[in-house]
Amino acid sequence: MFSASKHPIDAGGKLVYGLTPASRLLVGSTLNLSPLLNLMLGTIYVSSFFDLGRWFQHEMPDPTLFKMTHGREIWDLTDHDASFSKLFDNALAADSSFIMDIMVNKCSDIFQGISSLVDVDGGIGSAAQAIIKAFPHVQCSVLDLSHVVASAPIGTKWVLHDWDDADCIKILRNCKKAIPSKEQGGKVIILDIVVGAGSSEQKNVETQVLFDLMIMFINGIQRDEQQWRKIIFEAEFSDYKVIPVLGVRSVIEVYP
Repeated sequence: MFSASKHPIDAGGKLVYGLTPASRLLVGSTLNLSPLLNLMLGTIYVSSFFDLGRWFQHEMPDPTLFKMTHGREIWDLTDHDASFSKLFDNALAADSSFIMDIMVNKCSDIFQGISSLVDVDGGIGSAAQAIIKAFPHVQCSVLDLSHVVASAPIGTKWVLHDWDDADCIKILRNCKKAIPSKEQGGKVIILDIVVGAGSSEQKNVETQVLFDLMIMFINGIQRDEQQWRKIIFEAEFSDYKVIPVLGVRSVIEVYP
């Protein structure tokens, strides 16, 4: 997490330590990811892995690994435990700020022609705020559980991998009902993992494995392009485009 180099003036070769690009994301940065790390390495998350052996003895889909350990699903726990809810919301807000900063700079063209946008499962609104800042003409709304929205200051991001195919199709069909036609600029923007779409470098593979472990908590699904294609067309959309520019995550534009 730290770099080490010899002092440029000290003839004795004194080492000078500094931050690496990764560690800069944990301290003093406007795109600080430490809240996300606090969640992923916190007691509630890590303790769930202690029950892996017992969980593998059960047939899917119930109970989830998280529920087996804590007696509730993640969503129920955020509704009943204020401290965990704050930890969870801050973690997702930090991730949103980080990934949306990349998205609005590298994928700005996907927002062209859009006048309004609804962030489904938008948490406390970090992604929406980033979009409004970059594209002031876009009117953004955030859709989430009432207790989440109540604590918020003032697209569908990392949501669909939480649900099975039937639920994803239902979510996408409801999105389709709420947007204009393709000719009028209507589309659904999904920010999620598309297995095999990104780089095959070791760091990306390791990150993919980490997210695979995390998705086990809720019996979610990481999908490859063919699996995404299946639910997109079953939700009666006409076409889609995968843009793999966000590490292990991709932007998927889905057209009615």
